[in-house]
Amino acid sequence: MQSSSNQRPFHIYGTRDRKTSFVATDFLRANDRLAALMPTALRVGNLQRDVKVILPPMYAGCDVLSFQDAVLTLAVPSSAVAAKLKQQLPKLQAGLQKKGWQVENVRIKIQMRPNVPVREELKPSSLTLPPTAVDAFEQLGETLPETPQNAALIAAIKRLAERRKK
Repeated sequence: MQSSSNQRPFHIYGTRDRKTSFVATDFLRANDRLAALMPTALRVGNLQRDVKVILPPMYAGCDVLSFQDAVLTLAVPSSAVAAKLKQQLPKLQAGLQKKGWQVENVRIKIQMRPNVPVREELKPSSLTLPPTAVDAFEQLGETLPETPQNAALIAAIKRLAERRKK
């Protein structure tokens, strides 16, 4: 088996980001026993890609869990999505069969997960505005018509400009 440094890394579709995919790929290649999982991982990744193409964008949170014995198991984030997805199953099954997947049955499994993506905290240095932007906010605060609807906006813009001047 060749070392992973000699092979070009590739993205396993369905992983959340490319870095995770490369780490997973390298991990699978590092061990002869685990390397046998690569075809399965690629197969599930390709199936995931085809499912995403066939289903409308509102089902982007659905993931392929397994595909065994012509039974496709999908993970969905909530029971509401599961109920709506059930209406799409004939279309999904027909679309997958057109692409060559022998899907006879589709199962749905609800897997709750936080819907807020984890994000890094912004560094204070990245929150600075250039002087031209501060001047533009100041000018905007002075030129907006003073109406009851604009009062809170004008106050917020002026506070922002004052804080950024310091």
